[in-house]
Amino acid sequence: MKKKARVIPHTSWAATSLWTVQYKTISILLFALSILGIGDGLIVLSGLGSTPWTVLSQGIAIQTNFDIGWSSFLISCAVMLVWKPLKLRLGLGTLLNIIVIALFLGITTKILMPPTALFSKMIFCLIGILLYGFGTALHLTCHLGAGPRDGLMVGICQRFHLSINVVRTSLEISVCLLGFLLGGVVGLGTVLFATSIGGIVQFFLNIIARLPHIPYEK
Repeated sequence: MKKKARVIPHTSWAATSLWTVQYKTISILLFALSILGIGDGLIVLSGLGSTPWTVLSQGIAIQTNFDIGWSSFLISCAVMLVWKPLKLRLGLGTLLNIIVIALFLGITTKILMPPTALFSKMIFCLIGILLYGFGTALHLTCHLGAGPRDGLMVGICQRFHLSINVVRTSLEISVCLLGFLLGGVVGLGTVLFATSIGGIVQFFLNIIARLPHIPYEK
């Protein structure tokens, strides 16, 4: 019988449990989340459109008169309700995801000036998407629990034996469309993110999986 492939590679720095505190694992996790936050900040600074989940938050905020922050929080809670049937659990990485990404998003948007030329805007956006994808992949390989939306992606992949590329791209496009229909603002950066982030995360996971001494079946 063919052995079932892992969705996420089991790395040499992977935690032994969802609440394990080990120097190597925590160091890589914090690095991954900081990269994620910086990437998110560059996307925001590009001015070419928010990420699809932010577009959904905007749409819900418009329809309900909620603050966009509260809309984002409620979406996270709603997404995590789906975790139980997908047999997912909270971990230390889930909590740090919320805190560290927000911290570095704020720092990035505060210390860097938004570009004015279209070429510079595109560079910010593309680098931001690449960093976001790399940070997401590295975060998941720590096995300390995913963020709310990444957890949904991983849970669907595991439940239906689909690739991260297919699931993440489908989720992002669906969320983007729903947010747009609710009144959220979609830009070129939004479309680029929605259509490419799944492939980028999968690409970096495949790279990590090829590192020495990491058992992983594609």
